[in-house]
Amino acid sequence: MNEPWFDANLFAWIPGTLFGVFGGLWGTLLGVLGSQGKAKGLVVALFWFGLALAGAFLVISIVALVMGQPYGIWYGLGLPGLLGCILFPTLYPVMKRTYQLAEARRMQAKDLDA
Repeated sequence: MNEPWFDANLFAWIPGTLFGVFGGLWGTLLGVLGSQGKAKGLVVALFWFGLALAGAFLVISIVALVMGQPYGIWYGLGLPGLLGCILFPTLYPVMKRTYQLAEARRMQAKDLDA
């Protein structure tokens, strides 16, 4: 077994916690700004960043598992990676639909003014 990458007893909770906070903030931005049709570029960019980060966590955790790292290290990275790789693609249609509905409301309001 290799030397542990970090002290899992002290630091294993950090990746999952930070990734969970990121996901919550992204969801809040989508709900608030997406329903108004604003900041689409930012919300979509953060979506892809979150998906890439989840994939990186998952790959790193698999490498840690193969290298024989302790449970706390590969699990602490693998759980947020796996959840992110499942949840972000699941939420893509929600994000797309939110902006489509906002655009439809905007067009409908514009038609009423004319």
